[in-house]
Amino acid sequence: MAKETVKKHSEFEELVENPDALAERLTTGSEDFVKRNKTKLLVVFATIAAVVVAGFLYYNYKSTRSTEAQNAMFQAVYYFEQDSLGKALNGDGQYLGLLAIASQYDGTDAGNLANFYAGVALLKEGKFAEAQEYLEDFESDDYLLQARAYSLVGDAMLEQGNNKEAADMYMKAANYNANQYFSPQYLMKAGIAFEADNNFTAAAEAYDKIITDFVASNEVSEAKKYKARAEALAGGKN
Repeated sequence: MAKETVKKHSEFEELVENPDALAERLTTGSEDFVKRNKTKLLVVFATIAAVVVAGFLYYNYKSTRSTEAQNAMFQAVYYFEQDSLGKALNGDGQYLGLLAIASQYDGTDAGNLANFYAGVALLKEGKFAEAQEYLEDFESDDYLLQARAYSLVGDAMLEQGNNKEAADMYMKAANYNANQYFSPQYLMKAGIAFEADNNFTAAAEAYDKIITDFVASNEVSEAKKYKARAEALAGGKN
């Protein structure tokens, strides 16, 4: 009896896991199989239907949330561009602000972008710890925008006196898909942050990277002067 039960269970599992085998058995008139496994088959088909419906509802839910978030972002960004930071961050009573959008629409593109705008606005307001949190929550496939976010996190850290962490973040921004337009700017910031941390050797290396890797950049002339100063300070320290 046990062997018979195992055999039936294996047969059922094989047919459920192999749609072609199931279709063949059903189309060849295996009424006995259907009768014996009617309840199990109904459960399987009901589960599949539930998954499909749930997926459809979730997709619609995500689409609706994205649309709502984008509409809310439009007004918040308008206030941001007008430098009306209070309304941009907290809303105007009719439209949500960046902080609420980032929280309520987490997981949407607009909610993610709200983290970036909120971080910048909070930086401007001098709320550096809060700014850092929002900027660290921002993620982007756009390498220029993501590098900018890293640099802004560095700004927030530097304002809080975390010089080493700021320098490391600037280096991260500079090395993230390095390019001649923005990387030299981030390296300059890194050098200055390293100097603030009394790490003049690291500062000189950051300036030297501009001179050697980005020879056509506008920062080269300034980097040479800063490098000479950092090397002198490093020598005096030794």
